[in-house]
Amino acid sequence: MSRVGKAPVAIPDGVKVGIEGNRIAVEGPKGKLEWTFHPEMGVVYDEEKKQVRVERPSDLKRHKALHGLTRALINNMVRGVVDPYEKRLIFQGVGYGAGLKQGGKILSVSAGFSHDVELEVPEGIEVEILTPQNVLIRGCDKQKVGEFAARVRRIRPPEPYNAKGIRYGKTKDQPEEIVRRKAGKAFGS
Repeated sequence: MSRVGKAPVAIPDGVKVGIEGNRIAVEGPKGKLEWTFHPEMGVVYDEEKKQVRVERPSDLKRHKALHGLTRALINNMVRGVVDPYEKRLIFQGVGYGAGLKQGGKILSVSAGFSHDVELEVPEGIEVEILTPQNVLIRGCDKQKVGEFAARVRRIRPPEPYNAKGIRYGKTKDQPEEIVRRKAGKAFGS
């Protein structure tokens, strides 16, 4: 049996879980998430023990993989509605920075181009500008937070010679991204 899949997901106080067919809805103090899991997986909510268990139909390799995946994604949903996920981005370089437009719906990134790059902030994601060079992305859905942070970072990834670019910063769950520096060309004597 999958080590991850067989562990039940504990449901903290203040979190409501609803299962209908192969759809699970989790609602907590910080938000609401819904997800459609694979129809071959069985998800059972035990209200007395306040836990969710994932059951698989057989020991096929595919079912073992889906078993652990389904449990991990449900656990991420439960954790996200209680304590939102965060990603911090650090802008390093002269003139690099970010700002919000249209009441926080559009993130405007200045990263050394002749124009600012504008990204629409997805629904359910909150962007906080701590300083123009320090941006915090927060939300209940771990996948959406990570994907949006990666889209912003992809505008100008950190380069190894001058360490300019957009990199991940330190948050409660992850260390700061380390950019390995390279020496430039050494010119002759």
